Amino acid sequence: MAKTEKVSYDQVMTDLRKKVYSPVYLLMGEEAYYIDLISDFIQKNVLIESEKEFDQSILYGKDVDIRTVINAAKRYPMLSKYQVIIVKEAQLIKDWDDITHYLKQPLQSTILVLCYKYGTPDKRKKWVLDIDKIGGVVYESVKIRDYEMPKWISNYAKSKNVAIEDKAVAMLSEYLGTDLCKMANELEKLVLTKPANMPQITPELIEKNIGISKDFNVFELQNALMNKDVLKANRIIQYFAENKKANPMVMVLTQLFKYFSDLMMYHYLPDKSPAAVASELKINPFFVKDYQLAAKAFGAWKTMNIITYIRETDARCKGIDNVSTTEGDLMKELIFKILH
Repeated sequence: MAKTEKVSYDQVMTDLRKKVYSPVYLLMGEEAYYIDLISDFIQKNVLIESEKEFDQSILYGKDVDIRTVINAAKRYPMLSKYQVIIVKEAQLIKDWDDITHYLKQPLQSTILVLCYKYGTPDKRKKWVLDIDKIGGVVYESVKIRDYEMPKWISNYAKSKNVAIEDKAVAMLSEYLGTDLCKMANELEKLVLTKPANMPQITPELIEKNIGISKDFNVFELQNALMNKDVLKANRIIQYFAENKKANPMVMVLTQLFKYFSDLMMYHYLPDKSPAAVASELKINPFFVKDYQLAAKAFGAWKTMNIITYIRETDARCKGIDNVSTTEGDLMKELIFKILH
């Protein structure tokens, strides 16, 4: 594989699909999703089924030490051109520095895959640098950011030849967060359960199959606040109070804080054209109109006060300056302050 400053997932997968293999793959990072995709592809596709029994080994970091990994990598294949060694939970193995002895002359017939999840080793370590020097792959899977999730969801659906409504995207990104493994699983469920005559994934389909209410969620709460709909806002927070597990207060407050923080930014944007707003706030252009309406409902000074109210409510729900007020009552108080 050609050397680059930072190897991308697409680059790694392109070479694998072309059957261009490297002697060592160090797959590391906070985001497990892409590490699993790459290692699973190697596990399923490098060898045919009849070869896997003899020439493919799956090791687990909790069960082996570095010496076991090195000894396995030094073996020659029995039936195939390659021997595949996949080390899962590699982050649990100590003394990785010892692998430098193997990296001095790695077997070209061995494909060694190190799945180092939920973090990275010190990239200045000699063994990490040596993997790069011998023509290996050092790939870091970085945790996706909140604002990148809507686009990721839309692209994932598109890759499955399925369209998805903007509101449905907002519901999924708000309630499932940035866990790509979980998000992909839920999207797969939606793709499989979508009726053939339904043109796209809808909020109704999400409500039916995932359990996120299409009418009682943070997205709808924001709309109620924006439209100064007191009755609807209170119905939603009452629903939250009665369904705490599906609507934890910390999640609701986090989303409201982000929403009003973005609104504060909107107030001071020199260019409020839809394209500029979408770019600066890192949102889908579809939602720009919501900020335009919200800015009319809440001026800059009021928005600043609302951010303060949310901070205070967050502290109180954690027990600061609060002895007995319930989460439901705290939310009612917050909504009252926002709307008055």
